[in-house]
Amino acid sequence: MKLEHIKSLSPDELGFYGDFGGAFIPELLDPNVRALKEAFNDAFEDSDFQEAYIPLLKQYVGRPTPLYFSEKLSRTHGANIYLKREDLNHTGSHKINNAIGQILLAKRMDKTRIIAETGAGQHGVATATACALMGMECTVFMGANDIARQAPNVQRMRYLGAEVVAVESGSQTLKDATNEAIRQWINHPDAYYLIGSVVGPDPYPTIVAYFQSIISREIRDQLMEETGTSSPTKIVACVGGGSNAAGAFYHFYEESNVDLIAVEAAGQGLNSGKSAATSVLGKPGILHGSKTLLMQTGDGQVVEPHSISAGLDYPGIGPLHAHSISIGRTQVVTITDSEALEAAGELSRNEGIIPALESAHALAALNKIELNKDDVVVVNLSGRGDKDMSTYENYTL
Repeated sequence: MKLEHIKSLSPDELGFYGDFGGAFIPELLDPNVRALKEAFNDAFEDSDFQEAYIPLLKQYVGRPTPLYFSEKLSRTHGANIYLKREDLNHTGSHKINNAIGQILLAKRMDKTRIIAETGAGQHGVATATACALMGMECTVFMGANDIARQAPNVQRMRYLGAEVVAVESGSQTLKDATNEAIRQWINHPDAYYLIGSVVGPDPYPTIVAYFQSIISREIRDQLMEETGTSSPTKIVACVGGGSNAAGAFYHFYEESNVDLIAVEAAGQGLNSGKSAATSVLGKPGILHGSKTLLMQTGDGQVVEPHSISAGLDYPGIGPLHAHSISIGRTQVVTITDSEALEAAGELSRNEGIIPALESAHALAALNKIELNKDDVVVVNLSGRGDKDMSTYENYTL
């Protein structure tokens, strides 16, 4: 198998998808970003790189992940519901797909130290895992609030040999962790910054989407085997920054008969002042090196987001998603904290699958989209819920 790089999903020469994207970075980082872009462009055309990456996905990560037909969800919603089981990957989420790919890029660039940010901790665990595998130094920045609510993942990162740096500024969540990781990169331009989502300056959104595209590639093959057709009717995925959604949507962007449904965190309600529904509440602005949709005040200050899910607690969205939403290719559904908790409980008790809180938002969207008996719907179950058990217990016991 060889991953395709779909040209129509490539940004223009300045890194823009339509009106969104670009590279708004300090001058000090410009050489690094240019070198990364060159290395990536060389790598995806290099059969040796593919021959290193694809076997690791199979033998180390555990791919392909199953496409599971849920009879119970199908009966409940009156459609054919499949779950893409990214929760069964090594480390428990889709994040390892990108971490392995970028670690190989870093080695190709002769880097030995990795900087990363994390919210829910899944990207941090995946990065720490990949660094341990490849013998590289790893520093992960994580908001102090997220450290408290995602303690199991913090323990895993440290046990894998990573240094976890608590970020005390702002809301002490993913936005602030990303700020600190970028500052660290500015001070240490010899390091490799391994971004975990389709955010940041060009070429990061393209790189992360490419490494996550293995998800949609497998969906196509698995659906053909299961149903005789390679295209679903709808694909549903949660979106914070948006890496799992970019991967699940990737090979279907050009198929207008496939509905792409991005699920954002409404938090305590769209009008509550405690939400993370960026595409609904945001407007164009600059965040973490790219122009995108951003929750902000009238004078351009970032509005602190809120979600019960640490992985969706982000005030922006990847520029590819911002573009796709703005032109109407991607639909948006918003899910509150309570709706996500209810969906997580139902899947756990009815299917024996405990989803991550992020994935629970995608599951809850099935209650809000119009479905019929002939629809083939794939929900990307992006991660498992081990990390969220304390939250589930606090809200259900």
